[in-house]
Amino acid sequence: MDKKSTNIPLKMIQINDRSWDRYIGLVKEVIIPYQWSILNDLTDDGEPSHCIHNFKIAAGEEEGEFKGAVFQDTDVAKWLEAVAYTLECHPDEELERIADETIQLIGRAQQEDGYLDTYFIIREPENKWTNLMEGHELYTAGHMIEGAVAYFKATGKGKFLTIVSRLADLICKVFGPGEGQCHGYPGHQEIELALVKLYRVTGEKRYLDLAKYFIDQRGVGENYFLAEARRREDRYIFPEFRGYDPKYSQSHIPVRQQKTAEGHAVRAVYMYCAMADLAHEYEDEELLHVCEELWQNIVTKRMYITGGIGSSGVLERFTADYDLPNDCNYSETCASIGLALFGRRMAEITKDASYMDGVERSLYNTVLSGIALDGKSFFYVNPLEVWPDSCIPRTSKEHVRPKRQKWFGVACCPPNIARTLASFGQYIYFKDDHTLYVNLYVGSQVETELSGEKTYFRMITETPGAGKILIEIQSEGIAEKTIAFRIPSYAQDFKIHDGEGRLIQTEIRKGYACFSGHFSKTSLTVTFRQPALLIRANPKVRADAGKVAIVKGPVVYCLEEADNGDNLAAVYVEADQELEEIFEPDLMGGTLTVRLKGKKICEDQWEENQLYGERKIGLLNIDLKAVPYSSWGNRKTGEMTVWIKELIR
Repeated sequence: MDKKSTNIPLKMIQINDRSWDRYIGLVKEVIIPYQWSILNDLTDDGEPSHCIHNFKIAAGEEEGEFKGAVFQDTDVAKWLEAVAYTLECHPDEELERIADETIQLIGRAQQEDGYLDTYFIIREPENKWTNLMEGHELYTAGHMIEGAVAYFKATGKGKFLTIVSRLADLICKVFGPGEGQCHGYPGHQEIELALVKLYRVTGEKRYLDLAKYFIDQRGVGENYFLAEARRREDRYIFPEFRGYDPKYSQSHIPVRQQKTAEGHAVRAVYMYCAMADLAHEYEDEELLHVCEELWQNIVTKRMYITGGIGSSGVLERFTADYDLPNDCNYSETCASIGLALFGRRMAEITKDASYMDGVERSLYNTVLSGIALDGKSFFYVNPLEVWPDSCIPRTSKEHVRPKRQKWFGVACCPPNIARTLASFGQYIYFKDDHTLYVNLYVGSQVETELSGEKTYFRMITETPGAGKILIEIQSEGIAEKTIAFRIPSYAQDFKIHDGEGRLIQTEIRKGYACFSGHFSKTSLTVTFRQPALLIRANPKVRADAGKVAIVKGPVVYCLEEADNGDNLAAVYVEADQELEEIFEPDLMGGTLTVRLKGKKICEDQWEENQLYGERKIGLLNIDLKAVPYSSWGNRKTGEMTVWIKELIR
């Protein structure tokens, strides 16, 4: 197995991009302070969090009962991870002080043996490690570990790392193949990838070995969760777990035998991340091949055009190949974040640019749609079609929200978005000893070491979506180095020119155009066309048969009622038309819109109280305006659709 590419420290990456600055700039100034107030129940926005209060109760500093979800601790863990990435790029004494005090509180809540989970400390101390199916103890530990590793890397402070190492040591004692140890595994995967991170920063191989044990043990022999449920006499925290299907937690068969993405989408992709990490660490070609197959199943048969995954609103899960309904799908924001994490790992390991197509699609669409442009409201669910009047409780669409929420009782998505945006630089670049891989064409600059020499690389993007990127490269030495430019699947006529305008011939390696040389100061221009297009789905996707979607590069567009009126289901378009791209600087902070011609069924031929009748369809000519899917719902509550009926003559 080739040497894996590595992340570049975030402090060495600066992002300056018109499209992304509007979101990334919110993290430090808006999102982190807003979420901190939520975690402390200092705002009336949305449902209360209780998160910090739970830690104070567990530490014996306040009285009360545990409140919130069983995994409520993870909200502050992910928030601290977002803080860590932010501090790495933008040091802030006050923010660091708040984070340090929060970490001290977490440490005071930790028990003498290293145990740390406020739900079980407060509510069920006698039931630790007895309900892995639902209890989320290992999931919660995983997010704590991820936050601590990020904080240590950003600040050099070891307090949080010490806390989670004590917790991980306890878990290593409790779980494993030995006599007297628990032979179970997490009900919600997360700790596996976190243990790999902890191993990489501490060098303690027992953490890596435990991650491998959890993966290898899963689905082997009698299903652990079904046996556990019998021991618990079928008592459940979550009523929907009655009649538990092991596919839900990907524990139905050993992971090495799994060929299709099954069950809860977030659980699945977090597990696949760990599998990819372990495949590299143990040079396990078999496990890597399983990851490759699972990725292909997702992106070719079970992923929305927006990068959303998990089509079922029941149990937030994958269903069947090509089952991708638009108006009742789930597509949890966390699932798309997990897909991006999985794809990034696969790209780093295989150095295959095709993985970044799926990563980019998720980041530019479903991940961004999960947060409002003001950074203070969120979508948990990301449908591709919304009719607000039909989003009624106790129906198949009760999970669909036509308006972003200020917060949630189960609030895993908002802090997950925060940590993703704060760490966005890790998606733009990665490197090995001699090569810098450019994955996303986002205005930015990076300083790193290639071939043992300090190298400075800068990308300057012009108008969003223009497909022209100016490149500046400087190096302190003359050793040969390589810049590997990803060729996106949507890029037409991809070219690289030198500073004099001459076309450069590059070697193509797994979708990267590799430019090598002994350069000390070089200018390049990368160009490609990415016109707005009308795209069709495979006809096996029944929900999209006879429909088209508007896509420009990685960005999926949608129609909103705010621009096109109501009853968007009555709109048709002809596919053989030129689409017009217009940048509107005053629309939602600057938005590249797409204009096209359409037709709409005339409603005037129908009487108000006539539900059915023999009528010919009359069509009215209309002008349509599409906006990026990521920005929908930022103006007024109304209808939205990604897929539009195609008028075929």
